[in-house]
Amino acid sequence: MAEHCIVQPCKRYVSVFLLFSATLNTMYAVTHYSIPEEMEEGSVIANLASDLGLNMNSLSKRKMRLDVIANTKYLDVNKETGELYIVERLDRESLCTTKTATSCFLKMDATIENPIRMFNIELEIMDINDNAPHFRRDTMDLDISESTPVGERFSLNNAVDPDVGSNTVKTYHLSESEHFNIEIQTGRDGAKFADLILKKALDREQQAVHNLILTAVDGGVPARSGTANIIVRVLDTNDNAPKFNTDTYNIDIMENSPIGSLVVKLNATDLDEGTNSEITYSYSLYTSEKTQGTFSLNANNGEITVKEMINYEDFRIYDMEVIATDKGANSLSSQCKLTILVTDMNDNHPEMSIKSFQSPIKENVAIDTVLAVVSVSDKDSGENGIVNIHIADQLPFALRESSDNYYELVVSQPLDREKVPEYEITFTVTDRGSPPLSDNETMTLELLDVNDNVPQFPQSFYTIPVMENNAPGALLSSLTAFDPDLHENQYLVYFIIEKEIVNTSMSMLFSINPENGNLYALKTFDYEIEKEFLFHIEARDSGVPPLSSNVTVHIIIVDQNDNTPVIVSPWRAHGSVVEEKIPRSTDKGSLVSKVIAIDTDSVQNSRITYQFLQVTDATLFSLDQYNGEIRTMRMFSYRDPRHQRLVVIAKDNGDPALSATVTIKLSTVETAVKAYSDMTEVPLEYDIFSDLNLYLVIGLGSVSFLLLITILVTCVLKCQKPKPSNAAPPSRNSVISERNSTIADSTLVSNDAYWYSLFLAETRKGKLVVRQPVPKAGSRYIVSSLPRSTGLTETSDSAASTLQYPK
Repeated sequence: MAEHCIVQPCKRYVSVFLLFSATLNTMYAVTHYSIPEEMEEGSVIANLASDLGLNMNSLSKRKMRLDVIANTKYLDVNKETGELYIVERLDRESLCTTKTATSCFLKMDATIENPIRMFNIELEIMDINDNAPHFRRDTMDLDISESTPVGERFSLNNAVDPDVGSNTVKTYHLSESEHFNIEIQTGRDGAKFADLILKKALDREQQAVHNLILTAVDGGVPARSGTANIIVRVLDTNDNAPKFNTDTYNIDIMENSPIGSLVVKLNATDLDEGTNSEITYSYSLYTSEKTQGTFSLNANNGEITVKEMINYEDFRIYDMEVIATDKGANSLSSQCKLTILVTDMNDNHPEMSIKSFQSPIKENVAIDTVLAVVSVSDKDSGENGIVNIHIADQLPFALRESSDNYYELVVSQPLDREKVPEYEITFTVTDRGSPPLSDNETMTLELLDVNDNVPQFPQSFYTIPVMENNAPGALLSSLTAFDPDLHENQYLVYFIIEKEIVNTSMSMLFSINPENGNLYALKTFDYEIEKEFLFHIEARDSGVPPLSSNVTVHIIIVDQNDNTPVIVSPWRAHGSVVEEKIPRSTDKGSLVSKVIAIDTDSVQNSRITYQFLQVTDATLFSLDQYNGEIRTMRMFSYRDPRHQRLVVIAKDNGDPALSATVTIKLSTVETAVKAYSDMTEVPLEYDIFSDLNLYLVIGLGSVSFLLLITILVTCVLKCQKPKPSNAAPPSRNSVISERNSTIADSTLVSNDAYWYSLFLAETRKGKLVVRQPVPKAGSRYIVSSLPRSTGLTETSDSAASTLQYPK
């Protein structure tokens, strides 16, 4: 406990002042200590055992105790070490009953036993500046008349401070003010108080309330302060006379103003308040009886109103003088002069007369054509008798003055009935009076139609898709034009402008309803034969002379999936079954056969995909769904059957899809068969023409003849060009070699008719021609022939390949 009491005050840097003045040898001597108030709990004041000369080692046996008279809760003594320490915080202001006492003592008795001894201890509590001055009232209200003389004093409440000595109230400060200051007084008991002194005269009209702050400051270090608000209200005296806004009023009033109408409202103001600012109005003696009889003055609000009818011809100027008086004890007053000028009233409306007004008129009337003549007049005189006439600015008409007070209405802009069929023309006449008077009259001008608009189609170009295989007489579209004219000028008739296509007139293919423009198809179209038509349709009105316009119509025939794929490879001499032979030792990935199908449809409908419909062993063969190549997936084993049956379906991409199938029977042989890549012909072991009829032979011969002529013509054209070329060595397996890419594209690839002729010519010889994609420029185009027993092979740079079957 002793250690705690010593360390704790050191941490807070509290200085404890001890005043030890006693005689320790005397039994009843008084031990005196002095400490500041507000020391922390646990702070050690002194060591009683040491100060009283007691043995430290015997303290615990002698049971030292401390008796604090009437205040036992604040102090205690450590029975082990004899240290006197603080148990509870000491507040001098709460311990000392006399607040103004300069000293405060706490008396105690220290008692020990064996033998018993008693010591008198006196503890002086010293004051610190722990309280700020404060006023009993935070706000002080003062009412001071604005007529109070300078130097007048007003008592203020003083501030109190529970501290004593130099820590109590020392002085006062007043916030800055040009009208007030303070004077500090000291009472007999040393208390400080302040008086408020008026140093400058008050004027309520300039400032009605003054807010001041009084601050009390004590003498402590550091000093503390407290504040109070002083509110000074300035009381009014009748020191201001009423004042008008102006000393002279000039007022204009119209004759025949209604009785009771307001002429003017006088406004006099008084800066005083209360009854000192209440004002009454009255006529002075300088106002004539006639004026007072013509105009009435309201004594309370200063309103002057018309009392009798005013006639400009009887009296034109009225003079009057009005007095404003306040209601103060010593009333003050002021006056103003009024001059009322009577203004002549514009009481006659202008008049007009419209003559020779033409309606209706044609919309193509010439500019400057006179449509009407208007005369104006006004019975008033002067400015009130001068008349102006006008019409709306946005109208395509103008008024042109022809003579005094006579005007002509003429056409100023071209007229268009289709934009505005009729006009409401309002003539407005206005005089120059104040306020001006006016009159108006409205006439309706109707326009007659002229055939000045050609028929207009909503579009300049129509693209109409038509699905092939359409029904004859089907409605294709409605091509309706619009003509903004009226009656016969807007009645339209539609025609198809004749145009022949391959000796066929458009009127034989299409028909249009002459009344409503509905377009019909007269025949069924086939996309594979006719893909589009381009012609014009004319719309003609019934005006005189008639006007017309035409529009271009583009008919696009849309393809339908109406053609079934045709399998052209492998070649099927009899029925739909193809028999092939392959070596049993064929390697994995070898080409076994290739299925090729063609479709005369276009775009999506002609895209062919291939699939196995049936296969003897699904693990042995694979089929490329895009190019139709059938290849081995592995080598043949001794367990695999010697005969394999493959059913391939070729399906187009139409909706619904169409398809064709081919059955390939494969037989494996032990003898080696020449590879497909060998581009040699094997003699046919049977006559492929044995089952063909005579007509087929004649037809194929004709096609072959046409093909030969085409090749000869192509060769002649090629030879005529000066471009040198190296001839390829002859080969019986090659039909065309090292063709230029442009020639190949135009004769072998892009020309479907030529390719089909080549196909028929080669099939007559027992070969199968396969059309390949167009290669890059400079590549070779080869027609190859293969034995029928070995199937079909194809090189990557060929444009067409030929299969040959053994005879």
